[in-house]
Amino acid sequence: MKKVLLLLCAAALMFGCAPDRSQVLKVYNWSDYIDESVIPEFEEWYEAQTGEPIRVIYQTFDVNETMLSKIEKGHEDFDVVCPSDYIIERMLGSDLLLPIDRDFGNTPNYIDDNLAPYIRSCFDKMIGAGRNANDYAVGYMWGTTGILYNAKYVTDEEASTWDILRNPKFADKILIKDSARDVFSQIIIYLRQDDLDSGKVTLDELMLDSSDQALSEVENFMKQVKPLVAGWEADFGKEQMTQERAWVSLNWSGDGVWAAEEAAEMGVELRFALPKEGFTVWFDGWVIPKYAKNVKAAKYWINFMSRPDIVIRNVEETGYVSCSGAAEVMDAFIDEELDPIDLTYFFGAQADSVRIDPVLYPDRADIERSVQEHDWGERTPELVAMWGRVKGENANAWTGIVIGVVLLAALAAGIYKRFFSRKRRARKHRCR
Repeated sequence: MKKVLLLLCAAALMFGCAPDRSQVLKVYNWSDYIDESVIPEFEEWYEAQTGEPIRVIYQTFDVNETMLSKIEKGHEDFDVVCPSDYIIERMLGSDLLLPIDRDFGNTPNYIDDNLAPYIRSCFDKMIGAGRNANDYAVGYMWGTTGILYNAKYVTDEEASTWDILRNPKFADKILIKDSARDVFSQIIIYLRQDDLDSGKVTLDELMLDSSDQALSEVENFMKQVKPLVAGWEADFGKEQMTQERAWVSLNWSGDGVWAAEEAAEMGVELRFALPKEGFTVWFDGWVIPKYAKNVKAAKYWINFMSRPDIVIRNVEETGYVSCSGAAEVMDAFIDEELDPIDLTYFFGAQADSVRIDPVLYPDRADIERSVQEHDWGERTPELVAMWGRVKGENANAWTGIVIGVVLLAALAAGIYKRFFSRKRRARKHRCR
């Protein structure tokens, strides 16, 4: 009886002291995807702009579908979240998003003033049941999918094509992202080169092909690749590459930059290539779910995250590339030791000869070979099933062994010490 009374008292206190949701902002973002020092700064800025106090409750996720499930099935009242492109499409199609109002009173509209035209055009292409994604989402970070390779063992020419993945020269030295969507997209681009060259199909049309034939073609190709694969990985591939345990990796540009920097400290030269056949770009963006309880604070958060100085700090902390096309952002990442490239598609006419790392911002000539992925909708189970057949039943066991080896090697080399002392280049897991 005493325990029951204590529980009732605790419940009364909890509900009696429930926070005023107009003074609370619930943010749901990827792990390691923000400079956390900007969170208290937002609280101060918000009160200065609106005259109202705010407290941020900041939570993280590692898998898109985990976040979506909480909102879709549990009706979680997150005010602002950061899903990937195909999940934005899924949320639009399921009517799970609210439009983002741009009325900020006397506060500048950092969103529309700074969003790169390239990002805006890509969001225009998102599929959203008749809704334009630019009205419901604001780009946060973006990147490309390509080949990370060891220049000691792999030539630039070998890394210039997706066919490298089935080159027997690199048997047991190839890593593949454990991401059905990303792998399928690159391989179908490679396999349909004749159709692309002849104009029979466009890259945009190809990304909408979820047919049984397309799945079968990719499955057959990947079964040729499988005997050469050292592991299917979500995040440990970077360390494998820096330690020269693997020489070729289907990877994301953000991880490529991180791995190249880490490898350079060990005397290992890693490079990142965008295959000549074509490749995909990906995006993450801020959205306001339909069950949000503080829409006003949510839109101010998105606006604050689009402010150039905040953008720069988040990029420097995470190592990913912002969707902001502000001149201040471009200037912050210029490196006079690099060759100039054409970034007019992203930063405007003045950016026709900019010295910036092309892994972060690809040259216009490269980006013209790119395309964005889309949600598979009802065909998603078929994609997942195909991927399961490719990896086989022993994939998880082998991956676990590889992870164990990597962790032991990392500990022995003192790499974890460097991780904890060096916050920059933390990575989120893009489990797609």
